[in-house]
This record gives sequence, structure tokens and C-alpha cells, in this order.
Amino acid sequence: MSTYRHSDDNGTTEESLMADITRYPFTRHLRGSATAHVQHVRNGRTVHAGTGASFWFRPLSAVLSEIPVDDRELPLLFHARTADFQDVTVQMTLTSRFTDPALAAARVDFSIDPETGRWRGTPLDQVAGLLTESAQQHALDLLTVTDLTTTLTRGVTPVREAVARGLAADARLAETGIAVIDVRVVAIRPEPELERALQTPTREQVQQQADRATYERRANAVERERSISENELANQIELARREEELVGQRGVNARREAEQAAAAAEVASEAQARRDERAAAVRAQTQRVLGAAAAEAKEAELAAYAGVAPEVLVAQAVQQLAANLPRIESLVLTPDLLAPVLAKLGAR
Repeated sequence: MSTYRHSDDNGTTEESLMADITRYPFTRHLRGSATAHVQHVRNGRTVHAGTGASFWFRPLSAVLSEIPVDDRELPLLFHARTADFQDVTVQMTLTSRFTDPALAAARVDFSIDPETGRWRGTPLDQVAGLLTESAQQHALDLLTVTDLTTTLTRGVTPVREAVARGLAADARLAETGIAVIDVRVVAIRPEPELERALQTPTREQVQQQADRATYERRANAVERERSISENELANQIELARREEELVGQRGVNARREAEQAAAAAEVASEAQARRDERAAAVRAQTQRVLGAAAAEAKEAELAAYAGVAPEVLVAQAVQQLAANLPRIESLVLTPDLLAPVLAKLGAR
């Protein structure tokens, strides 16, 4: 799909060159393309006509026309005024095609130079001007009765549909053999200052929604922090209560252990007292028995000594005394000690 105009290497704009003409002495050969309808008229009579045709012709008697039959795009950018006197810029693109090349060649000058193959005039500019004026007229008919807010709110669809209906019903386009295949409205924009002014309420609303979302997020964060703090405080209170119960239970347990220990000690003391009492009774009984036995033995011993002479008793006492005396390495007897003893023995 090509456009109506193109730029060459020098930056200038010119019509597209489609015919391929080969020059020979006194004659020429034209070779068409698959997207161009070529028409050869000689002496008012059509000699050759067709898409992609190739033929020989004489340059002095030939009238050649070349009509493109491919889809062509025409970008448009024009200004319009709405019902409330606001300027808007409409950007659209038209796609058209020559459906009847012979009729188009009869209404528009598509003749080409038999030497160079270039168009003698600017037929595509004429067609582009026709399409532009017609599309603008239909778009203006709609925009001039619609205010700016409605135009921007409804979007590009009403304008596209209005232009498409108007071009489809345009008798001049039909008489020229032109069919508009597609209408695309890219944008409808007001002036930059007005556009910014119109965007301000929406931006403010969006900013308010963003601020509201921020505040709600902060409020939710504060609420979550408060819930967390309350949970922590409740946990601390519960831990303190359980600790208090634990301390109380430990006191009860300690008191119970002390009572049990005291009861056990009391029982042990009573048992020990009973044991000591029984042991004391046993010892007293033993002492009584031993004392009685010793008294009886002593009595028997004294009874045995009752009929014995005193000298014998003294001798026996001395013997027992000597047996119980400690070991004596040497004994010194003085006259003072022996004199009383000898005196008593002599008296007896």
C-alpha cells in the first residue's frame, strides 16, 4: 500500500513514477506494473487498456494514461471549531482506491509523458484535495453542532462514522471512480492550554483517590499496629496472670511441703521419743537387774568373809591391792614405814 506523494533524495515532493518506457527509434515500448491501469488512446480510440499491460506505441500519435489501482493512504490533519467555539485538531487517515480506472482517467488528467513515463500534471494531488475537502466537510458538520466536552467524551467513533457515511454517499467521488475503503480517526485534541485545563479535574480526582488510598493505607497500618500492641499487651497481662498463679501455686506447694515436712518430723520425733523411752526402760531394767545381781554377789561375798580371820582378810586385801597396783620398778622401804606394821604384828 503506497501513499499519494513521496519525497525524492533532494527533499522535494513529487508524484510517483510508475510507467517503464523503453525508447527505440521511431517507436517506444511501455511496460506497466501490477498495481497500475494503463490506457493507450490513438486518434480518439482506445487501443490498449488494462492493469499490468505492455505494448508498443508511437510517441507522436499516442495518448497514454496511467491510473494506480492499489490502496492508497491519505493522512489528514485539520482544525475544527466545536459548538462552544473551541478549536480542536483532528488527525485521521483515509484509505481509498480507484475502482473504475477508465472513469477516473476521463475525470482526472492521468496522462503521462511518452518519453519519460511521468505524469504531465499532478492527478494524485487533485484526488487528495478532493478527499481532504470532502472528509473535512463531513467532520466539520458534526463537530460544529457538538460541544467540546461531548466531543472529547464520545471519542473518535462519531467523527469516523460521520466521515465514512459522508464519503460513501459522495456523488462526486463515485463519478470519479474513487471508493473510500477505510476511515481511521487517530485523535481529536483541543489546544494544549485547554487540554491541560480539562485534564486538571481528572488529575485532581485521581490525586484525591491516591491520597485517599494513602490515608486508608496509613489508617490500616495504624489499626494493625494498634491491634498488634493490644495483642502484645493482652499477652503480657495473660503472662503476668499466669505468673501470679504460678507464684501462688509455688507458695501453696512450699507451704504444703513444709507442713508435710513438719508432720514427718513430728512423726519422726514421736517415734524417736518412743524408741528412746523404750531404750531407757530397757537400760533401767538392765541396771536394776545388774544392781540386784551385784548386790546378791556382794552379799554372798560378804557372807563368805564373815567367818574368816581378819589377818586373812588383810592379806587378801594386800594381795588384791598388789595385783591392782601399777608396775613398780623399785621400792624403797624406810624404817618409818615398817615400824608401825611390825609393831602391830608383834602385838598380835
